[in-house]
Amino acid sequence: MDIHQAGSRPTKRAPKEYFTGTVLQDPIVAAVNAPSRVLAASVAFEPGARTAWHTHPLGQTLHVISGVGRVQTKGGPIREIRPGDTVWIPPGEKHWHGASPTTAMTHIAVHESLDGKHITWMEHVTDEEYGGKAGG
Repeated sequence: MDIHQAGSRPTKRAPKEYFTGTVLQDPIVAAVNAPSRVLAASVAFEPGARTAWHTHPLGQTLHVISGVGRVQTKGGPIREIRPGDTVWIPPGEKHWHGASPTTAMTHIAVHESLDGKHITWMEHVTDEEYGGKAGG
């Protein structure tokens, strides 16, 4: 059994290559001991911050802890997400997620790696894509 004491692993700022705005990541689980493939992190987005478009080979689960966020599948509506909401993104589905324009949001992100790969990053979400009306 391993216990990682609170504060024993540093918070990391998410890389600008894959995120717009200020995003902080705190590790929860990292698949370092085979056969484990699970990765999980607490991800905090400042207002207006978001991921770039991306996919996951085995899908992704997001569980909102605080604030108000947004999530969108390519070609679908922008959906608003709030504390207690859980979002399942199927394998290979191109999507993004982040905070609302005016409110920060924190979620737990959980996904699995397949052959050592857990995410494929793509282009940044434009301000026009992000700024659309949330619905659906």
